[in-house]
Amino acid sequence: MRLFLIPISTRRALIYSRPLRKDIPKELSTLDRATTKAAQTWAKWEEAESGWKKHLVTWGNRVQQRIPFEEWGLKSIPSLNSQRRIDEAHGTRPIELLYPGNAVRLERIPSLLRTIATERQAFHKNKMMWSLGIAPFTAPLGLIPVVPNIPFFYLAYRGWSHWRALNGSRHLEFIVEKNLLAPKSLPELEHLYAKRVSYVLGNTPVDAPPDEMVGNMEKSEERVLLKMSDAKKLATIFEAPELALEAERAIVQVSEQLQAKKDEAKAKSNETKSEEKQE
Repeated sequence: MRLFLIPISTRRALIYSRPLRKDIPKELSTLDRATTKAAQTWAKWEEAESGWKKHLVTWGNRVQQRIPFEEWGLKSIPSLNSQRRIDEAHGTRPIELLYPGNAVRLERIPSLLRTIATERQAFHKNKMMWSLGIAPFTAPLGLIPVVPNIPFFYLAYRGWSHWRALNGSRHLEFIVEKNLLAPKSLPELEHLYAKRVSYVLGNTPVDAPPDEMVGNMEKSEERVLLKMSDAKKLATIFEAPELALEAERAIVQVSEQLQAKKDEAKAKSNETKSEEKQE
């Protein structure tokens, strides 16, 4: 497999994994077949013009957009056991990590990935156990004719999603701890981020040395680096079409979170000024 490290803001990054051709199993597992079948069914429902299928798809897509991009990134990383079934030598050879050398400091990569791998493990474990533990209690709703048991399927899906993210995070932690990373900065990525960092920070020339550019990023407050149009550019650079959606989701979520922080800070400032005037 190959890892991609994509800075979304000056503080946060998306980790994404893509299998190499030799990593693709000849025969799909039972879970993979079930997942593929579910995806095909969902795609058919999306074609519905009205009715409960249309409403369910609309609601489901909104729910998926709210799932943190960090979870989607970790879910892209297969479990350690799954990867070893595909590649028996996995764990003995370096894993290539593609990243922009002018937006991430090379020596910081292990600590950054360790944080991404470990900071949400307890959360995913607890949510997985809760979702899968509650799901059976919604089973009686399946007796209702025509309409599917939406609560059960939702809880089962979220439990599976947290399980995938948990396994992905443990695999990523294993790679970091075993020092199996082989970072490689791509010139195409550096070119893209040189323009974005220069524009966002304002005080950094496009042709600034990588160390200077990264240093200015670390000194600045958190700001979103990428535009929505960059998602497809990243997918092209990495030759991973499915990455466009993941990058778009990450850009939207980080932008909304930063805007919410600004609005909250502004509201507190106005409240403080109002109290001072009353005094």
